[in-house]
Amino acid sequence: MSIPVERRYADRLEEFGEQHPFLIDLAMVLALMACAAFGIWLTLPNDDPPDQDRAAVALMGVACLVLLKHRTHPRTAVVVTVGCTVAVVAMGYLVTPLLLAPIMGALYWLAGLTERKTTRGYGVAALVAVIGGAVFADSMDHLSLLLRTIGPFFWLMLPLAAGSMTRLRRAYLQAVQARAEHAERTREEEARLRVTEERMRIARELHDVVAHHMALANAQAGTAAHLALTNPEQSQKILNDLAGTTSSALRELKAALGLLRQDGDAPGTVPPEPAPGLARLPELVAACESAGLEVSVVTEGERQPLSPGVDLTAFRIVQEALTNVTKHATAETAHVLLAYTGSRLLITVTNDGPSKPEAARGRGFGVMGMRERAHSIGGELCAGPRPQGGFEVTTALPLQPSVHLAEGTTA
Repeated sequence: MSIPVERRYADRLEEFGEQHPFLIDLAMVLALMACAAFGIWLTLPNDDPPDQDRAAVALMGVACLVLLKHRTHPRTAVVVTVGCTVAVVAMGYLVTPLLLAPIMGALYWLAGLTERKTTRGYGVAALVAVIGGAVFADSMDHLSLLLRTIGPFFWLMLPLAAGSMTRLRRAYLQAVQARAEHAERTREEEARLRVTEERMRIARELHDVVAHHMALANAQAGTAAHLALTNPEQSQKILNDLAGTTSSALRELKAALGLLRQDGDAPGTVPPEPAPGLARLPELVAACESAGLEVSVVTEGERQPLSPGVDLTAFRIVQEALTNVTKHATAETAHVLLAYTGSRLLITVTNDGPSKPEAARGRGFGVMGMRERAHSIGGELCAGPRPQGGFEVTTALPLQPSVHLAEGTTA
């Protein structure tokens, strides 16, 4: 989009004014001084100018020079310029826009730099003083009372209105800049939050994949070693299952890391494998049974379709709960209950065995990860020992979570 030439010059002038304010003020003061000096020589037709030019020029010079301090003392500039101008008018000089130029400049800067209440008070006082001087001045006797009042009123109201518009425009630009800075900070914070959430999601996914398969492989290897002499056939079967477990671990780990390396939809990109869900529950149960853990699965209620995020979360919670049984409990059986009730899916995973001695020495991230997964889609999770012995994990998941909650869990 091209920028008009006038706008480019205006931007350059504004930039120069910000870098060299004194030079801009000096140029304006010299221009106003020239206007005031020329205004002293103006008279009505057939009237002789007052013979007090030196005093008038000196007063108008003071009125213009005081404007060099308009940035720091705008009120003082208005008072001095009004006083000097009224004194010149009282000497008999004609009230013209050129003679009022210093006051107009002072009122403009006053309206642009001060609050509305201050501008109103000093502006009204300046109007009364100048109009009063014009009404009683000898140089205005040939004009009607209306012309002696409406002229100064119009010329002094013009800079007040222009200064107020400048102040409003400056405030508007500052507000726009503040909103832009706030939006930029908000975007950066949101981006950092999204990065943190994505890191947590990847950490949970890698933990579930690696921890489950490693624990299962460890249990299978231990069981195979235990049966190697007493039951070689069963040991060989478990070792075959162990190969399948490690192969599955490598496959899921490759899929998880592939999401990190995926570069959009570039040609030749191999689509990632679909995320696991409850449809793979029989495969999970078979893998646990090969490690010596018998798992029973009971489904209550009418099975309903699940969203991808809920399906993945449900599978990962069951997977982690069964992994914790093989790692931290001496139980030989575990029970999984899937209950479809209304708009929620209730999952309960229990075991009857006591905890292993090494499980009491520290806690991993399993329960924390399950709870984070449930909360990410608007669900709830409770985990803890059962009064009658063993451990229980209970979670309630919505069948169709809201979009903003499920976002990031389906990857």
